[in-house]
Amino acid sequence: MTREDGSGTPGRDPQQLWLSPGQPRKGRKPAFSREAITTAAVALADAEGLEAVTMRRVAAQVGAGVMSLYSYAPDKDTLLELMIDQVSGELPASAALTGDWRTDLKTVAHLQRANMLRHPWLPTALSTRRSLGPNTLAFLEHALAALRPTGLDGAAKLEIFAQLTAFVAGHVTHELTQAAAAGSPDRAAAEARYLAIVAADGHHPELAEALSAPARPLAPEATFTRFLNRLIDGLGTD
Repeated sequence: MTREDGSGTPGRDPQQLWLSPGQPRKGRKPAFSREAITTAAVALADAEGLEAVTMRRVAAQVGAGVMSLYSYAPDKDTLLELMIDQVSGELPASAALTGDWRTDLKTVAHLQRANMLRHPWLPTALSTRRSLGPNTLAFLEHALAALRPTGLDGAAKLEIFAQLTAFVAGHVTHELTQAAAAGSPDRAAAEARYLAIVAADGHHPELAEALSAPARPLAPEATFTRFLNRLIDGLGTD
């Protein structure tokens, strides 16, 4: 029997999940749909984090029995796949491209960041994703089109997209952690005092020099843009 946390289960085959989605058993028409279940799960994750998303909680949100949900999502892993693809539908996959692949790729990254900030659970969820749903594929198609002017082969384009997505997910995770830490000014001040002492001990000259340099703007958007520019401007087409 499927466990509540979905562990130890293989999940649904991608073809069955995305091309031949399961239908509820025969009988009277249910009062909910796969989309409604996924929407409820996304709302729970947005409000309380992934830990709050259980089949029982989602069933309560849509007013259904837990067992009836398994016709749509046989386990939590499958539900997570549905959630990822649903929020990926918020990414504009048909936006016009400039033809400058670096500019277009930076736009792709900014769109991904905005999506992950709207859904803070998404960076973690992406690390466990096992298949690409239709919305995810649509945005991937857009990103690959942005990379067409590079002349790179398909494998290299896919690698760049994976690298970019991993960068954005990692940065957003750090960004959210820093935002939470900002709510504890005493801790931040203690960390600054500690680094000042370490930098002055004579054993870390490189750190001392780095800390003495003029500070860069710390606004989240500006910081992300600086890091992103370094990553994409450094990408070659060999």
